[in-house]
Amino acid sequence: MKKVIKTDKAPGAIGPYSQGIDLGNMIFFSGQIPLDPKTGEMPEGIEAQAKQALDNVKGLLESQGLDFSDVVKTTVFLDNMDDFATVNGIYAEYFVEPYPARSAVEVAKLPKGALIEVEVIVAKS
Repeated sequence: MKKVIKTDKAPGAIGPYSQGIDLGNMIFFSGQIPLDPKTGEMPEGIEAQAKQALDNVKGLLESQGLDFSDVVKTTVFLDNMDDFATVNGIYAEYFVEPYPARSAVEVAKLPKGALIEVEVIVAKS
């Protein structure tokens, strides 16, 4: 049985999708762009955007009583792969060993002109 996740701790969906779907033993969260959930504004620059996107992931996790240690897989979408090292340093501030599996890809364009989007999958015990 699947349960839809909806929280104000992260930006609301800007299209026909859910913030997350809980399958009982796993949760699939939608990608998070760096919109501030309170203001709907997006900060400038990759550093600020990476932090906001990961703070949005944190909000989703906390809404379900979880934290970054529960994440088993992440996908990082970047507007520019030249930002990889910068994003990697910020990413390391949020995740600790054992790190989740991860993919990082450069894409042509992200919603609302974001420079980064991060999605995560969680395994619940």
